[in-house]
Amino acid sequence: MALKEDQKYRSWVEVDLDNFTRNWNEMKRLVGPDVRILQVVKADAYGHGAIEISNVALKNGAALLGIANSDEGVQLRVSNITSPILILSPSTGSEIDEIIKYNLMPSVSDISFARELQKKSKKTDTKTPIHIEVDTGMGRGGTIHNEAFKMIEEVLGFPNITIEGIFTHLSSSETMDAYNTMQWKLFKELLDKLEKHQIRIPVKHMANSGAILNYPLFHLDLVRPGLMSYGIYPGPETKSKADLAPVMSFKTRVVLVKEFPKGYSIGYGRSYITEKPTKIATIPVGYGDGYGRILSNQSEALVGGKRAPIVGNISMDMCTVDVSHIDNCRIGDEVVLMGGQGNEYISADEIAEKVQTISYEILCALGKRAPRVFLHKGKTNSVEPRLRRIFIPEEEKSIARIDGIIRHCFQARAHDEELGDAIYYEMFETLFGKDDRQLELRTNFKYDISVNEFSKEERLSDNRAAEYFKVTTHVEYMKTLKNTFFMIGCALNDEQLASFFNDKKCEYRWLLSRGDEPVTEKDFKVASVRIDNEEVPIIRTENTGRGYEVWCGDDKLKKKLNKMAKVEIEIVTKKSKSSNTFSVYIVYPTRGLDISFNYEGVKFKYVKEVSFFAGKQPYPEVVRKKGKSIRLRISDDEWIFPNSGVTFFWDY
Repeated sequence: MALKEDQKYRSWVEVDLDNFTRNWNEMKRLVGPDVRILQVVKADAYGHGAIEISNVALKNGAALLGIANSDEGVQLRVSNITSPILILSPSTGSEIDEIIKYNLMPSVSDISFARELQKKSKKTDTKTPIHIEVDTGMGRGGTIHNEAFKMIEEVLGFPNITIEGIFTHLSSSETMDAYNTMQWKLFKELLDKLEKHQIRIPVKHMANSGAILNYPLFHLDLVRPGLMSYGIYPGPETKSKADLAPVMSFKTRVVLVKEFPKGYSIGYGRSYITEKPTKIATIPVGYGDGYGRILSNQSEALVGGKRAPIVGNISMDMCTVDVSHIDNCRIGDEVVLMGGQGNEYISADEIAEKVQTISYEILCALGKRAPRVFLHKGKTNSVEPRLRRIFIPEEEKSIARIDGIIRHCFQARAHDEELGDAIYYEMFETLFGKDDRQLELRTNFKYDISVNEFSKEERLSDNRAAEYFKVTTHVEYMKTLKNTFFMIGCALNDEQLASFFNDKKCEYRWLLSRGDEPVTEKDFKVASVRIDNEEVPIIRTENTGRGYEVWCGDDKLKKKLNKMAKVEIEIVTKKSKSSNTFSVYIVYPTRGLDISFNYEGVKFKYVKEVSFFAGKQPYPEVVRKKGKSIRLRISDDEWIFPNSGVTFFWDY
């Protein structure tokens, strides 16, 4: 029997983002508004999914993200995460290039690493921020506390390195232990010595999850929660000090149900023999998923809201559950290996106790090849497959990663993060508009303007026509056709014009302004619309709150959708004789340009143009015919970028 169609995953990890946010609110309550929070997301955010967890933590106010090595930092950077990222473990010399390239902050424990970092930072003309790690008794990373001052003095002399923080790490913070107080005393002595010598390091930190709960004195400028943010208490003594909610659940489904007689062996090694007729469910989880073999014949799963024992040896990809007491257990039923079902709950601590380890290891290992399903308000917010949680060199080819890379390039070029961001957002707003606006490219853009007097018959029908010129504009370009029915909009002000730009079905828009109150039905007329030399009917015209709309279209255009097509629009408008300018703007990336301003039918004098084109070729070819026309051309193989254009001036 196959799995149901809606049962997409064999097994999956559910990450409850609401519980994660709830834990964040609890942490903020505990440390107060003056203490910043670094969210530890190393080891794929303890197995929860580093990319999504980082984004949610930043939304909740995280000041920094904490990782274990440069590879984890690169993964976050190419996922468009721009916040400060601190490498909490000592880095190797081979990581320095990536640290500089991706703007990561290393923690420095050794002066030789600092010297190499200075050397490469100078070579790339960058200023690299660091945190100094001090070993006050952890006996792992960090420079020994009685040697730290000397190292800091030397690092302060490195012009391309900035010491932004200093920290130490507690070895027993989950318990109230005098050793923690001793570590604090040694760290405080160093901080006092630095202060005495007027060496001021902005950020001082030492409190991990256990210290946040057990030692409020240790909060300092910044705290570094990991385990507690994921809803797990660091130790029994801390459970009464905060209200935390578990974030991760590990679930799978029954793939097979069989009845076995008494005396039948189950699994490798015949470690379990049925003592009576037994119903066994097979689930697709094994030690390859981080569900350790040591749990064989001693762990439990939740099926139908009841506990059911794991029987037989756990293999690489499967294990077996005794469901004899579960009514109507079927293929496809949900099985919970960690988390809640009905009134039962299996915690990470419970599993850790059975395998004689700590909950950290369970979180990091469990479901390591399963997708992470992120829940927000009880609904699936997003899904992060296993491969998305591993940095792959070519993965930055996705749109989000390309955006991140471009932004960091601008930051590097400008030598300033704020200026780089400003250039990035201005460029994308200029080129592409809003995030949800599809990029349009146009080629062979032709804009033919003819200015004439109104005819005698036209002046008789409009007693004010003599005060205006008649302007006929023929617009022509090639583009990929996206709509069979589309609109040409005429706006009376900038607000209406912006509204038309935001409408994906607005093919062309016009700003009509004559210095008085124009009447769009009379002063703006779409004379014709053609697609690939075939007339397109005008379906309706109407005045709306955003301007005058002319709707065109034909079902016959369906065959042209998503194909290149020639668009031609001819518009007739009035131009007040009191005005002496006419402007043409380019609002899409355009390849090839031909703009003609024809004024032979009127008595213009001293006609000139001022152009402002952005692109590789900003200076168009200009052909002037005195008393007749001005023509601007850019070859068909040259691109012109948005916010380009030309204004024609004259005397009359």
